[in-house]
Amino acid sequence: MIKPLIRMDGVDTYYGPSHILHGIDLSLEPGCCLSLMGRNGMGKTTALKTIMGLVRPGKGKIEIHGHDASKMPTHAIAASGIAYVPEERGIFPNLTVTENLFMAARLGQSGRGNWTFQRVLDLFPRLAEREAQWGNNLSGGEQQMLTIGRALMTNPTVILLDEATEGLAPLMREEIWRVIRVIKDAGIAVVIVDKNVGRLTELADRHMILLKGRVVFDGDRDELIADPGRLHRYLGV
Repeated sequence: MIKPLIRMDGVDTYYGPSHILHGIDLSLEPGCCLSLMGRNGMGKTTALKTIMGLVRPGKGKIEIHGHDASKMPTHAIAASGIAYVPEERGIFPNLTVTENLFMAARLGQSGRGNWTFQRVLDLFPRLAEREAQWGNNLSGGEQQMLTIGRALMTNPTVILLDEATEGLAPLMREEIWRVIRVIKDAGIAVVIVDKNVGRLTELADRHMILLKGRVVFDGDRDELIADPGRLHRYLGV
């Protein structure tokens, strides 16, 4: 039996008195691409932050690589091979593209270093053209490329992507979707949140739909589209 990279068992998460996630069960196997779907405010970002240790579960258990991560600090979760690409990007504006990438560089689990500086630049030719530019001089799409490239420089086993195409021009969105496909094909497991249901349906192996912090669907593409009314009820499409 394949051991999951990430497992959430009965996880509840709170923001102060607000109960956001309710009994979340999630399992992510190596190489799997999992989409988290749901309308705004349903708990998708909170689920990613809970995995990353940015928000602590009030109940339940989180395991990463078979180890209890419920109280593990965020830097230790990152060092274990989990990379997080937040919606707000979080690049260093006063560092160059090259400096931003090397800030994150490290070998992955078991000393793997498949994602080198040159490989990241090969994946993002626009960044290669802008190596010496400051982060705050990049366009929104280029900053998103830099954020994903920085995540790859950690040589992760899992990437958490939160609204990676939000607010980007159409051509830049297409470029980001191409990159996500390359990441998946490279064998990195992906958990992705995005509003483009069509692209998620094409790309992901499994889909979970959240409604008010509860999982109301967990299945593959065929199961997802078998009931056309499901997408309309829960996603408005």
